[in-house]
This record gives sequence, structure tokens and C-alpha cells, in this order.
Amino acid sequence: MIAAIVTYDPSGKSPPHHHAGSAFIYAQVLSGSIRSKVDDAPVRIYKTGENFYEAPGSKHSISENASKKVPASLLAVFIVDFDDNKLTVPDN
Repeated sequence: MIAAIVTYDPSGKSPPHHHAGSAFIYAQVLSGSIRSKVDDAPVRIYKTGENFYEAPGSKHSISENASKKVPASLLAVFIVDFDDNKLTVPDN
């Protein structure tokens, strides 16, 4: 299990990506609001205190701060096989 805090400046975002093939990810929004789209699910905005998960093999096409004025952060907990050392891989 690996935990990481992801922070976004106002209007900040991550490029489209996927995670290690074995990774099950639980995310909890710590502050602000996060806009997210995983696989074919609709785009959602998660606010402070809300959470979501990503199953192994999921594609995360949108991961960004939903605000242009307020920073945002989330706690991401990865449950991953020991041999999977690249947790996040950008999509082309």
C-alpha cells in the first residue's frame, strides 16, 4: 500500500494517464474540488470529504482542479503489487 497527496494549483491538472496494472486506487478529496473522469464514466466533480476509486487497468482521462481560484488536494491510496514500480504512466 502506498499513499500520496496530490495537489493542484487553481486550474491545475494532470495529463491523461493510467496506473500500474495491479493498482486499485482509493482517493479522498482533502480540500477544494476535483473534476475527474475514469474510463467511460461521466465527468464528476468531487468536493472536500468525498471519495472515489479506480479499479486496476482504469484510464483516468481527466484529473484536475475544478476551480480557477482555489487550490485543491486529494489523498490517493494505491493498493499495488510489490513489483509494480511505476505508479502513474501518461497516456499518449
